[in-house]
Amino acid sequence: MNKLTKSKNNAVIFGVLGGIGEYFNIDPVLLRVIVVVATFVGVGSTVPIYLLLALVMPDDDQASQKQNRPRSSSPYGQTNEKPKRKEAEKVEEEDWSDF
Repeated sequence: MNKLTKSKNNAVIFGVLGGIGEYFNIDPVLLRVIVVVATFVGVGSTVPIYLLLALVMPDDDQASQKQNRPRSSSPYGQTNEKPKRKEAEKVEEEDWSDF
């Protein structure tokens, strides 16, 4: 079974609710809606509990392993290298056929 960790793939603020959703196999969006509704209804302990979990829960181990990849790649799997530009075609100077 998975460990209860903060999610890096499904994080909005700290990844706490995403990690809880992944651990219990519940949709994290549903958890977020429940926490927001509970906060506005008057259950005032949701914010301090969330912040406490953000401090206590460990980070996702798989995400820390992904950070050891080369610096040339971005977190989205793209490289920072710019694609080579295609050279423009030379057109005769007196060719006004486009107008």
